[in-house]
Amino acid sequence: MTDKKLLFQDSSLFRKVYIIDLFFCCISFLQIPAYILLVAVFCWGVWLVYRNQSKNNTFFHMRFGLWIGAFLIVTLLSILINFTVTVFYSAIMFLHILVCFFVFYGMHTEPGFSFKEELFFISKLIVYLTFIANVIGILCLVIGLRFEWMGIRFIIYENRFTGIYYNPNLLGFCSVISIVCCHMLGKPGLISEVEAPAVNKTFLFACVGANFFSLMLCDSNASLVLMLAYVVIYFFYGMFADKKNLSASRVILKVVSVVLVGVFITLSALVFRVICQTGFSVVFSKTNSIVDIITGNEDEIDYSSPLNDTKKKNNEKISFSHQNKNIDSGRIRLWKESIDLFKISPIVGISNGNIVFYSETVTEGSLSYFNHNNDLHNGFLTILVSTGIIGFAFFCIFGFRFAKHSAQHLFLREKPFRNDVYPCLFAFLSAYLIYSLFERALLYDISFLVMWFWLMTGYMSCYIARFEPMLERKYLFHRKRLKPLRRFKRTLL
Repeated sequence: MTDKKLLFQDSSLFRKVYIIDLFFCCISFLQIPAYILLVAVFCWGVWLVYRNQSKNNTFFHMRFGLWIGAFLIVTLLSILINFTVTVFYSAIMFLHILVCFFVFYGMHTEPGFSFKEELFFISKLIVYLTFIANVIGILCLVIGLRFEWMGIRFIIYENRFTGIYYNPNLLGFCSVISIVCCHMLGKPGLISEVEAPAVNKTFLFACVGANFFSLMLCDSNASLVLMLAYVVIYFFYGMFADKKNLSASRVILKVVSVVLVGVFITLSALVFRVICQTGFSVVFSKTNSIVDIITGNEDEIDYSSPLNDTKKKNNEKISFSHQNKNIDSGRIRLWKESIDLFKISPIVGISNGNIVFYSETVTEGSLSYFNHNNDLHNGFLTILVSTGIIGFAFFCIFGFRFAKHSAQHLFLREKPFRNDVYPCLFAFLSAYLIYSLFERALLYDISFLVMWFWLMTGYMSCYIARFEPMLERKYLFHRKRLKPLRRFKRTLL
C-alpha cells in the first residue's frame, strides 16, 4: 500500500503518463480509451498541485512566481465576473493551468529531481512511438489502403496524408517533435548524464527520415513553420555560441549568413514538399488501381448513384495538399472575430469557457462547439480574449522574464552548450512561440501540443535553477518575504 502511495506522489511518473496518454489521444484507434484514461490522470495531476504546494512550497520557490500568481488571480476574476453556463469548462481550464504551472513548469522546485533522466526517457519513448506510427502510415499509403469508419478517415483526411493520426496537423506536430527528440538524443551531454545506453544513430536517422516524409505529406503549414523556425534558431545559436573575436563586421556577416541560410532552407523545404507530394500522389494512384484490379472493383463507377460515394472518394486523385487553397485556412476570419470578443471585456477578459458561448449568443460569430471553428487558432489571442489586457500583460511579463534568463544562460556562458540539449530546448520553445500564432496552442487546451510545450518549459526552468548562482538571486516569498532584486553582474558569467 505504501509503494502505491509513493507512486501517486511521484510527479515525474505523472508527467510521463500524462504526456504519453495525450499522445495516444492523437491516434485514431486509441483516441477513445486514451480520453477515458485522461480523466483519471488529470485528477491525479490536480491532486499533485495541492500535494507539491503543501510539501515543496512550490509557489514560493517558483521562478518568476509573482507574475504567475498575478495571472492566476486575473483568470479567477475573469471567471467570476463572466459567470455563465460554461463556468464548469472555465473551472476545468483553470485547473489545467495549475497543472501546467505547478507540476510541469514548477518541476525545478522538486528537491533532488534529475530532469535529464526524465527528458531522456520521454524523448526516447516518443521517438519509438512516432516511428512505428509513421511507418505504419507510409506502408498503408504505399499499398493503397484507405477507408473511413465511424468518423475515422484512415490515411487520407480531406486530401491530406494523416496516417494513423486523427488529424493531419497532429501528424505534422508529432513528426516535428520526434525530429527534435532525435536531435536531443544524439547529444553526448545528455547521454553522459543518464544511466542508460545511447539510442542507435542509424535508427535515429531512419526515424528522422520517416518523420520528415510524413511532415511533407500531411501539408501542415504551421508544423512546417515550427520545423523551419527550430532549424534556423538553432543555426543562429551555432553562429553566435562562440563569442571570441566578435567584431562588428563579423556580427553583420553572421546575421546575413543566418538570413540566407533561413531563406535557402525554407525554399528547399517547399520545393521538396511539392516533389514529395507529387511523387506519392502517383504511387498512391497506381497502388489504388492495382488494389481495384485485385479486388475486382476496376469496373466503371456510376457517379450518379449515391451508393458509390465511398468508391468515388477512393478513386479521386489525391494530391496531398489543402483542398482549401487559402493560405490562412480560415484563420484570418477567426482572428477578426476575436476583436469583437475582446471588446466585450477588454480589461479582464471573458474567461476561456465563454469564447464559443459569447460567439454564438453575443457577437453572432462563426465559432461553434460542433465544428472545427471552436478556437481562435492563435495562442496569444486566446489568452488576450480570455484574460483581457491585464492578464495578457502578466503572462507576457512572465514569458519575457523567462526568455531573458534563458537567453542569458545560453549566450553569455563562456563555454558553449554545443554537446548539451539546452540549445535544443531554447530553439524549440522559441519556434513554438511562432507556431502558436497559427494553432490552438500555448495554454488553453488540454492536448499533447500544449503539454509538450510546458514540459520543455519545465526542463528549461531546471537549467535556469541550476545556473542560478551565475545570475541575480531572486526567490519569490523566500522564507515568506520577498527579497530585493540585485543587479545582474555580467562579470560573474
